[in-house]
Amino acid sequence: MEEKISFWDRHRLSLLLVITVGIATVLTCVSVAIYNMSGAAQLDLSRPGYLSVSSQAEKTDSINGYSSTGSVNKQTIQSFLKQYDEQIQKAKSVDAFSGDPLNPDVLEFGTPASE
Repeated sequence: MEEKISFWDRHRLSLLLVITVGIATVLTCVSVAIYNMSGAAQLDLSRPGYLSVSSQAEKTDSINGYSSTGSVNKQTIQSFLKQYDEQIQKAKSVDAFSGDPLNPDVLEFGTPASE
């Protein structure tokens, strides 16, 4: 005796794939909408519409880093820890729930490291 298989049982995998693609499409549309509405799209200078403006962006790195070569001794470690602690204090002082936590003035971009 042959058992009848229902339409849904026969096409269960296809239905699962269609639902998965549908959910992925909806979530992608929502994320792109949030990206545009939040203003993050205006910060992305790599977008084709902003190529003329991206040449005006400051490209100099003002962070005083360490050389990849050289000796590691107590003095260099203490110097690193001092700079690291200063940066930690700056990061902790920013209120992430304020109106503009990514403001360049708050993050102190472009200011040279004090020595």
